[in-house]
Amino acid sequence: MASRHLARSIAMQSLFEWDFNKKDPLLLDAIVEKNIQEFGPGLEEEINFVSRLINGVVNNLEKIDSIIEKAAPEWPIDQITAVDRAVLRLGLYELLFGNTEEVPPKVAINEAIELAKSFGGDSSGKFVNGVLGTVYREIGEPGKDHPKREELAKKRAEEELKQKEEEKKEENK
Repeated sequence: MASRHLARSIAMQSLFEWDFNKKDPLLLDAIVEKNIQEFGPGLEEEINFVSRLINGVVNNLEKIDSIIEKAAPEWPIDQITAVDRAVLRLGLYELLFGNTEEVPPKVAINEAIELAKSFGGDSSGKFVNGVLGTVYREIGEPGKDHPKREELAKKRAEEELKQKEEEKKEENK
């Protein structure tokens, strides 16, 4: 298993356990340390990566959960399985708040899908893919010129206003 994938796996399992323990901030460091010792002996070079992922998710948890609720409105956050929730939080952190030079968006999505397939249920991979894909399309692919929803709505409103102004000019003639 590649060291980055293993690091994500440890981060996801730690987030899962932390969530299971009612997100007790006093337990988080001990959970992470235990999981690194148990699942990642010899992973010293990636310990900072694990910490960055976990701290990033925890520090952005409200934003991330809000995004999950918008991207999967038929699934309230507390009804998503704990594993899928941990995977989504990790994937969304990397997708939205992570360093895209270090981890390109498609890599973040693919890694999350693989974690979901490994640790989740039969449909976890598809569910995670659907949610992350929705968010990815919403933000647009970095480096490509995809207008965001807000930009499209603004452009449509401007075009409608322009059309109405032209219609008024024609009426006044």
